[in-house]
Amino acid sequence: MKTNRAVRTPGGLSLRLDLRAVTVVVLLLVAALAASVVLIGTGDFPIPASDVLKTLLGQGNPGQEFIVNELRLPRVLVGLLVGAALGLGGALFQAISRNPLGSPDVLGLGQGATAGALTVIVVLSGSAAQVTAGALVGGLVTGFAIYVLAWKRGVHGYRLVLVGIGVNAIVTAINGYLLTKADIVDAARAVVWMTGSLNGRGWDQVWPLLALCAVLVPLVLANARGLRMMEMGDDISNALGVRVERVRLLLLVAAVLLTASATAAAGPVSFVALTAPQLARRLTRSPGPNLLPSVCMGAALLVTADWASQRAFGADQLPVGVVTGVLGGAYLLWLLVTERKKGRI
Repeated sequence: MKTNRAVRTPGGLSLRLDLRAVTVVVLLLVAALAASVVLIGTGDFPIPASDVLKTLLGQGNPGQEFIVNELRLPRVLVGLLVGAALGLGGALFQAISRNPLGSPDVLGLGQGATAGALTVIVVLSGSAAQVTAGALVGGLVTGFAIYVLAWKRGVHGYRLVLVGIGVNAIVTAINGYLLTKADIVDAARAVVWMTGSLNGRGWDQVWPLLALCAVLVPLVLANARGLRMMEMGDDISNALGVRVERVRLLLLVAAVLLTASATAAAGPVSFVALTAPQLARRLTRSPGPNLLPSVCMGAALLVTADWASQRAFGADQLPVGVVTGVLGGAYLLWLLVTERKKGRI
């Protein structure tokens, strides 16, 4: 059965539509929204899904409106946005490096953002807003360092991954040093942040992340054709009219911003950026970066993991980063074994 269909717009523009990919995107969106409704209704004061929907439409009682709109909805929105940003950032890094291991977790961007946050916590004893800013700056500086160190007549494949692994090791050591120099209160605060959690997230985290995603997601999708051409190699891409280094730099900056902003909002939630693009590709069975499916998969994964962190362990509520770390670590081992059997590593 054909899964691709050509669609012609009234203006004469012809588009190729992958029906399977569209179906996957729709199903993932439905799954993410359904998980969000269930998650909003989960807690010490449970609310049925039907009442959650009524409250979101402005038909709930005052108590439900306070719990849903002020306490739980911001947390869920942060989870959706962080998952979407990490999924898209991971898809970009994997496409640019042409390596399934080329994710922000492996390249050290999460650790770089952590270093920025730890510097603010340990050295400056900064506020929550300053910690967020420090994480964003740390991620950007780390991304810039990786790009410069990996540059050699361009940035390519395994060199980007290898440099990222080296930077990751260095920044991890710096983070360990900062923790040893912190007093007990700051160290406890830092460890909680480093776990990756959506606890206590409010509208102050929603709006900046939403604004950034509203700018970067359309920008990335607009350059999806060039990114797909680049997978055939720089020479062919240049021959087809793609300005390779310009597109690569633009998308790398977007990926770094997405990853750093997600880390600043929720801490270093591990392995979502690694697993979301790979799972999306396996569902769509489509070549190319699968950017939009990765966005939806990342959002669905994170809100589902947040629900599991609250409900799957009895009375103990775990940070969402613990759940994604366990599941993502298992997936990484499976991916390494699979790649080894194929002779790629």
